[in-house]
Amino acid sequence: MNAVAERRRAPALDVAVVGGGMVGAAAALAMAKAGFATALLESRAPQPWSAADEVDLRVVGLAPSSIALLDELGVWTSIRDARSGPYAHMHVWDGESGAAIDFDAAAEGRDLLGHIVENNLVQWTLWQALEAAGVRRLCPAEVRGIDSREDRVTLQLADGENLSARLVVAADGAASPLRGMAGIATRGRDYAQRAVVAHVVTERAHERTAWQRFLPAGPLALLPLADGRSSIVWSLPDGEAQRVLALDDAAFMQALGVASDFRLGRVVSTTKRAAFPLRLQLAESYQAERLVLLGDAAHAVHPLAGQGVNLGLRDVTELRGVLVEARTAGRDFAAPHVLRRYARRRRSADTLDARGFDALARIYAWQAPPLVVARGLGVRLLDRWSPLKRQLARHAAGL
Repeated sequence: MNAVAERRRAPALDVAVVGGGMVGAAAALAMAKAGFATALLESRAPQPWSAADEVDLRVVGLAPSSIALLDELGVWTSIRDARSGPYAHMHVWDGESGAAIDFDAAAEGRDLLGHIVENNLVQWTLWQALEAAGVRRLCPAEVRGIDSREDRVTLQLADGENLSARLVVAADGAASPLRGMAGIATRGRDYAQRAVVAHVVTERAHERTAWQRFLPAGPLALLPLADGRSSIVWSLPDGEAQRVLALDDAAFMQALGVASDFRLGRVVSTTKRAAFPLRLQLAESYQAERLVLLGDAAHAVHPLAGQGVNLGLRDVTELRGVLVEARTAGRDFAAPHVLRRYARRRRSADTLDARGFDALARIYAWQAPPLVVARGLGVRLLDRWSPLKRQLARHAAGL
């Protein structure tokens, strides 16, 4: 039976996930493992990951909550053993006042604060696990329209075929076409910044520590990779980012050393560089008729706290829990009141985090001397106030 005929005859699915990035693939795998008949639609298959390839320039700091979900899905061991950079410490300091705050895993009763892992490795590992879990992978597939009815949603695909499901999960990125088709608006602001990324070798070891310096132009993070190098995420105004990208390697390494206050010594080598635009964006609602948003389709945040993917994976955990609870109680798991429970919980949590990150970005942009002094005093007090610092660490970990 050819693929077109099979698709015509297939009964309605429980869940159709649109978007096969890290969050979408994790959502499809979680739904399938929870017993929902699931399909994943993606326009382009991920690039196969290989240990022989250079480390992907896009990396993510996976928090304990994300690692716990990936472990439940049966993929974390493969990701960890393939190539991941564990870190047990985080040192954050203000480039203007010099005030610093330190987080240490041991102080939280944990071995690690998290792992730095390549986006492509996570996505590829999840992608490979989908078929064994019974997920129908439709790729390439593009949704051109949606039709919501009382008991299902029908997706109209670019090849002329239709696919129906009781619930559609839109995980199709910050520019989410499905969000637009569902009539869900967004609000936020363009930071007029770009995150410049590269991998560098420094004179001194990273010491399994995530380093972050806040500068008036934007934060600079040096994240520990498995091979001893550091991955940099340097947020800069658009024009400055273009200038930094245009520098030759020697000039770039010197500029990076100055920006990092040579905390790890001189930068002695670098990979190619890339840059990505930064924007704060929150969907006005996380649900429509038999449709929910998660990941970047629901929220895009400033990378200064490295929490974007972690928030998306927490969306997955919450959605799975809500759907399973409704099904166990014999209710329609895609009914509006069920989806509202997911949407209310996650939108509230995501908004709080997104606004918090945005406030930090604004506070660290202060340059007036009295405000810099006040900011430095606040950071020093926070570093000494153990209960609040511990609560912040636990929140970042998703615990």
